[in-house]
Amino acid sequence: METVKIGENTLTWLSGGVTHMDGGAMFGVVPKPLWSKKYPHNESNQIELRTDPIFFKLHGKNILIESGIGNGKFSEKQRRNYGVLEESEMVSSLKQLGLTTDDIDIILMTHMHFDHACGLTTFENNEWKSVFPNAVIYTSQTEWDEMRAPNIRSRNTYWKENWEAIKHQVQPFKEEIEVLDGLKMIHTGGHSNGHSIIVYENGEDKFIHMADLMPTHAHKNPLWVLAYDDYPMDSIEAKQKWISKALDENYWFVFYHDAKFRALKWNSEGEIVSSVLREK
Repeated sequence: METVKIGENTLTWLSGGVTHMDGGAMFGVVPKPLWSKKYPHNESNQIELRTDPIFFKLHGKNILIESGIGNGKFSEKQRRNYGVLEESEMVSSLKQLGLTTDDIDIILMTHMHFDHACGLTTFENNEWKSVFPNAVIYTSQTEWDEMRAPNIRSRNTYWKENWEAIKHQVQPFKEEIEVLDGLKMIHTGGHSNGHSIIVYENGEDKFIHMADLMPTHAHKNPLWVLAYDDYPMDSIEAKQKWISKALDENYWFVFYHDAKFRALKWNSEGEIVSSVLREK
């Protein structure tokens, strides 16, 4: 498991599974000759997207960013279409840290699409149950509302199997919440109407998780947004604001989906000056 130390915090990437999604959809209107220079694709034009939750401890709390794709949630057709070649190994990942799923106190859900939220529940004894029964789960109120009442476009990604068993654990917030000192979730919209980012600041120690506004390092250009984005202009506006701030203030960027980098820093010229590579 890869780690990065940011101040007193150590972020650790757990094994949450993998998908392979259409490269054209993941880069929207960007021509393939451009995006393919920055991110590899397979013979089916799919790009590898990890779904690996990020674990860290803060103020005595065990925290996860996102939840992985879980186990047993996909039909054979879905596994093929979404390129699911491996599922979650969260139990064994946490065991390596001396923890169980019962030990997780907080889960930060930037949004509730299936590739982020499937790891929240599991099917046992003919019913869906919470995988992390003692955790408070944070997501925006807008996201939580759409999760439970999806529209004709979003119903394919908001699954009742992923929310009904954890509804008593969810603590929605409006526009911004400081979950713990220095750790904030900020509603941005864009990818989904309720999408949020995660920002941590403690003096010079800072990181940002932009989630699906910037799912990989190859999405750094503010104009390179996903065809999956429900509100692409909101994505562009949020990327302009937060990427600029993070570059100016020397933040670490941390990723859930990137198949190459777990975390990195860019300088003002766009050069990578520090990075943590994913071990193959």
